[in-house]
Amino acid sequence: MRPKRTIIAVFDFDHTLTTKDSLFIFLESAVGRSKMVLGFLLLSPMLICYKLGFISNGDAKQKLISYFIKGWSKEKINLVSQKYANTQLKKILRSQAFERFQWHKKKGHKLVLISASLESYLVPFARSMKFDHICGTKLEIKRGIVTGKFLGKNCYGQEKVERLQELLGDFSNYIIYAYGDSKGDLPLLSVANYPYYKKF
Repeated sequence: MRPKRTIIAVFDFDHTLTTKDSLFIFLESAVGRSKMVLGFLLLSPMLICYKLGFISNGDAKQKLISYFIKGWSKEKINLVSQKYANTQLKKILRSQAFERFQWHKKKGHKLVLISASLESYLVPFARSMKFDHICGTKLEIKRGIVTGKFLGKNCYGQEKVERLQELLGDFSNYIIYAYGDSKGDLPLLSVANYPYYKKF
């Protein structure tokens, strides 16, 4: 007899669990509105190239990260991220998505957050929400300083599947619910038993 399969609920973050893009709000809270606006103006050629499809999601995000927080100390990024997670993220939670999260939690399902957003603020937020596992984009820190690069790949598209497989192993041992809202979530949704695209 085949053992009972564990039920996993996998949530994307930006625009699935939230109503807004968390990275932009993070950058504003980290450097202030005026510095963020100036930075976006200076980076506008790159952002236009991204919108036109000439630059990948990961490359565009890394350029943003490098411009705004390269050179920060590990202590500073941790402090700013913790504060942001504690004071801002719950304000942009999507109510229907949160209700679905609570439904899975009450059922005793394992909860996984997989997002291209930065782990620096996802981890403290997800821990406060009692997620069982968190996979996000990691910042590279060398000798206690943020380099402006990612540690590993941007957690987007097929990388979400790779990270989930690292976590779970053989998907056939699980019943997987997955929630996403963009093309970057489609590979993840394709491996789920119950995929939900733009459900909320």
